[in-house]
Amino acid sequence: MEFKDYYQILGVSREATQDEIKRAYRKLARKYHPDVSKEKNAEEKFKEVNEAYEVLKDPEKRKAYDQLGSQWQQGAGGFQPPPGWEEQFGFKGGGYTEGGFGDFSEFFDALFGGGRTHGRRGGFRMRGEDLHAQVSIDLEDAFHGTTQTLTLNVPQVDPASGRLVDKHKRLQVRIPKGIQEGQKIRLSGQGAPGMGGGPAGDLYLEVHFKPHRWFRLEGKNLHLDLPITPWEAALGAKVAVPTLEGKVEPKIPPGSQTDKKLRLKGKGLAGNPPGDQYVILKIHTPPADTDEKKRLYEQMATVMPMNPRQGMGV
Repeated sequence: MEFKDYYQILGVSREATQDEIKRAYRKLARKYHPDVSKEKNAEEKFKEVNEAYEVLKDPEKRKAYDQLGSQWQQGAGGFQPPPGWEEQFGFKGGGYTEGGFGDFSEFFDALFGGGRTHGRRGGFRMRGEDLHAQVSIDLEDAFHGTTQTLTLNVPQVDPASGRLVDKHKRLQVRIPKGIQEGQKIRLSGQGAPGMGGGPAGDLYLEVHFKPHRWFRLEGKNLHLDLPITPWEAALGAKVAVPTLEGKVEPKIPPGSQTDKKLRLKGKGLAGNPPGDQYVILKIHTPPADTDEKKRLYEQMATVMPMNPRQGMGV
């Protein structure tokens, strides 16, 4: 049987990254797909491209294929797997993933086995690509949960021209309560359509949060800088503090300093356990912009002398 150089088929180097392999595959699959291609021998090219991608996209198959080495490409009797191949790599009887497109070559079957698809022999039934997109939401939406309407561009075959085009698709997406930054939402069957009647791929939405005017998020915990007056810090006070579920009034301990943290248990994002909200006190000093205010500051300096830099040796 003939040795297949999968790297050459996809037009990538043996050191190509997975992203480079995927990009090469997408380009060639669109070029040679029988529904849209005008190229000569497009059907055979399409099968070769899919077979090459089936191997090189899978880290285990790719590693095994790379270990063949150039010495296995030669021989009067054609290609044969190396001795002990089946025992070493164990691909016999079901090596392919979700390829779903026509029969693979004898070369593939000799190495990985199980390369025959379910469906009509020689047909092109291929699962659609998984799509990835990002969605930006407000912290309030993550706290309460919500539903959003998204418009995405999805590649589809245009029946009039027979070519792949991007078409708008509107989706209602449920944002679960307590979702975190970077978490992905999987929408089954909402990816690119399959080819030849194959199932559609999935859509993965990666969630990111819009900047909030008050809160910073760290994991499930919220952080809020809270301005307070010098007398609230010195004497202690109950002050209004915003949270994502409404206003609360915690007690500021007497003698508080700037950057002191107050913990509001369970006021962060939902979870098991839920996150907390941390309130960081920031003392704001009133300006001495009148004669009366200046006299008050001078009186404070006389009555309450202090050197906040004493610990610095100055």
